[in-house]
Order: sequence, then C-alpha cells, then structure tokens
Amino acid sequence: MRILADQVGEQNRRHEERHRGDFDFLASRLSADGHDVDALVSKIASLQIAVPSWALGAGGTRFARFPGGGEPRSLEEKILDVGLLHALNRSSGAISLHIPWDIPKNASETKALANELGLIFDAVNSNTFQDQPDQEFSYKYGSLAHTDKSVRKHAIDHNIEVIEYGKQLGSKALTVWLADGSCFPGQLNFAKAFQRTYASLQEIYSALPHDWKLFIEYKPYEPNFYSTVIQDWGTSFLLANKLGEKAFTLVDLGHHLPNTNIEQIVATLMMEGKLGGFHFNDSKYGDDDLTVGSIKPYQLFLIFSELVYGMENPAYSNPTPAWMIDASHNVKDPLEDLLQSVEAIKLAYAQALLVDRDELEAARENNDTVMAQEILQNAYRTDVRPLLAEARLRAGGAIDPVRAFRALGVRKQLISERGMKTVSTGL
Repeated sequence: MRILADQVGEQNRRHEERHRGDFDFLASRLSADGHDVDALVSKIASLQIAVPSWALGAGGTRFARFPGGGEPRSLEEKILDVGLLHALNRSSGAISLHIPWDIPKNASETKALANELGLIFDAVNSNTFQDQPDQEFSYKYGSLAHTDKSVRKHAIDHNIEVIEYGKQLGSKALTVWLADGSCFPGQLNFAKAFQRTYASLQEIYSALPHDWKLFIEYKPYEPNFYSTVIQDWGTSFLLANKLGEKAFTLVDLGHHLPNTNIEQIVATLMMEGKLGGFHFNDSKYGDDDLTVGSIKPYQLFLIFSELVYGMENPAYSNPTPAWMIDASHNVKDPLEDLLQSVEAIKLAYAQALLVDRDELEAARENNDTVMAQEILQNAYRTDVRPLLAEARLRAGGAIDPVRAFRALGVRKQLISERGMKTVSTGL
C-alpha cells in the first residue's frame, strides 16, 4: 500500500480552515514574544525520528501476544510501512534495522525501495541477547562478556557482520545493547566481565568505517536481575571514552531505575561530547516501552530543554544525536502508536525551542528559583500543536496524521493485502 499526495491533500482540506485559525493565533502570540515563527516551523520540520524495524508489528508481554492483522511479513513490507508513516507525518524519514531479524536479501534493491519512499537507513542494531536457530555458541551466559573466548568471538563476528550490512545500505552507526550480566550473587566476576566486554568492543570498534559511530546502550536490569555489565550511563560513558572518538553513549528512556534524573544525564553527556543518540519510549514502572509522552510528558520536555541547550551551545562539540523510537505495541495499532510517539517527541522539541535561554540563565545566576520554574513551565504549557501541523502541511504531510490514517483505512487495506494472521519478523 502507498499513500499518495492527493489522498493526503483531500484529508487536509477537511481540517485546513480550523488549522489556519489555530496557527495564525499561535503565530501572532509567538511573534509578539519575539520568536521567528518561520524559523521555528523549519526547525520542527527538519527533526526526523527513525522507526525501528521491530516496532512495526504487535509486541507482546511475557504472557501473550495479540496481533491485530496486516503485519509486515518481510523487510520490504516494513520499509513500505515506514513509508506510510512518513507520507502522513513527514517526520519518519529513516528506518533502523535489527540484524538478524531483518537481513536484506538484495541490498541495492532494498536501498532503492527506501529511496523511492524518501527514507534512509539509520543505525543498525546487533542481536547478542538471543540464540538463533542452529547457532553453534549460546549466549545463555553472555556474549561479549562471556567467559568462553569462542562465544565472545561469535558475538564479535556478528557485530562486524552487522556493520557490513549497514555499509551496503548507507547506515552510519552501529548500536550495541548487551543482555550480559548475572541473576545471582557470586555468578559473575564484575571486573573480569567488564574487561572482557571492553576487549570485545575494541575489536568491533576497529572494524568501524572512519565515518561511522558506535552507540553503546546501557540497562540496569533485565534479562539479568542481579547485575548487568553495562548497567548505567557512567559505565557506557567509560567504555566510550576508552574506545575513542567514534564511540558514544546511547540513552534509552526506559533503561533507568525509577525517578532517575535523565535530563541531568543528558546534560552531562552533551557537555562531554559523548551523547550519541536516543531510544524514545515511556514508562510507569520500568522498561515498559510505552508510547512516548504517554506517562511523563513533562520529563520529556525537560530532556529536550537540555538537548536544545546542548545543540545550540557553541562551546559544545557534541554531534547531533540520532533519534529513534524503541517501543512495544501490546494493545494499540503499531502504526498509530508510532504516529503518536513521533508527535510527542516533536511537541517536546517545539516547546523546548520556546524557552528563553537568556532569561532562564539570568534567573539561575540570581538564584531566582520561582522565575526559573515560570520560564520553563510557560514554554511547556504552550500548545504548540499548530506549529507541528503547519510543519507537516508545508512538507506535504497530513494536518492530523492519526485521523488521516483511519480515514484512509490504512489498517483495513493492510489486512486485505497481508491477511489477519501475519507475524512481523523478529516477533
């Protein structure tokens, strides 16, 4: 299925009059406050959020999976699904592959299909947290940190293979997430596990092309519940520093213990030039992988406030972070959920752009706590949805992507083409 420009245009005509009134009202207010509205719309439009290939099908819990039909049965169908999203929101212009779930059979044809839909390939992701069919060496007790050198070599070779696939598709980064750790005290020598991981990552790092980045993810628990080898941002940062200038920390919003101050982590990593990217999601209790902004939208805004400060600070040398969603869809249509997540990310970004940095710094320097809070919350409480809709409209997208998705009968059409009982690869 493809969504054509005239179909989007037809949907927009139903909402354009109301949108024009909302946008003109907001633009007038923002202009009076000294904002360049066209510049804001341009910045919002330029923010592209990568969609992971594994998020295009129904996820599941440890107890069950409830597919909704029409799931993509191949990498090509996943790319087509991201194309549907991008046609609606003009903000999902990249796909991130998970190997070996999504190996291109013909890289040139896969890349051509993506180009046709206006998509590029973001970071490629390796998988050393589960054994594949007929795999000779098991990851049951670890991969890059395993005590057995043969297992470590198998995991290293897999990561290098993932780099090769990424090179064929035009990707420029490798993301490494390790499940390595222990479930019980005494099971693992912490220091030796770290040393083995570092040595393994050195071999992977040496295989990176000169213009690539290595993103090192961290997680405090799961699937190992007593310890994980890369348990927090500090350990990831330590490894990235030891490896070299192409290595960076990757922040997954769900990979923190409850009440962790993620915005402070972001500020520190940007100050040190080591924030590589984000996996966006939301959570109530742990790594829940819920729709972005559905539980803690103010925290998301505060994170973006630090991101905008870091990206606009000429004294910082941090590269523009890679943006990606990492969510699981248990009760929602996956494509609708992804549209909502992209919207939430761009809302937080737009609100953060409204923060008066000079006034905020003045309040901070004067220890004016009340005014500092006022400045932040005034930006957060501004309804910036008309800015996002205008950015989409100017780029050829839908004023209201979710309503357009439903009005165009996208899921019904996908079920008609693919059937009710399809299962997305990797799930």
